[in-house]
Amino acid sequence: MAIIVKPIVTEKMTGLSEKLNRYAFRVEKDANKIQIKQAVEAMYNVTVVSVNTIIVAPRLKSRYTKSGVINGKVSAYKKAIVTLKEGEQIDFYSNI
Repeated sequence: MAIIVKPIVTEKMTGLSEKLNRYAFRVEKDANKIQIKQAVEAMYNVTVVSVNTIIVAPRLKSRYTKSGVINGKVSAYKKAIVTLKEGEQIDFYSNI
């Protein structure tokens, strides 16, 4: 099972990575902090100082169609914010 689903690259997280050396990843819901730390260290060859996890609540969405309003939701997911050792960084764009 792959613990890291994908990195989260947004404007807010790019600012955090430049200032505080923190990176965000979408991870499996049943992964714990130790597993996330080991997966990031193995995948990106860096030293992880700390891991913070957040379970993002599902968002409600509605759509207007010919047959009426359709209500639904976007699935909840777990997000991990990883702080790296000073001087190390992750380049997400190197594989493009």
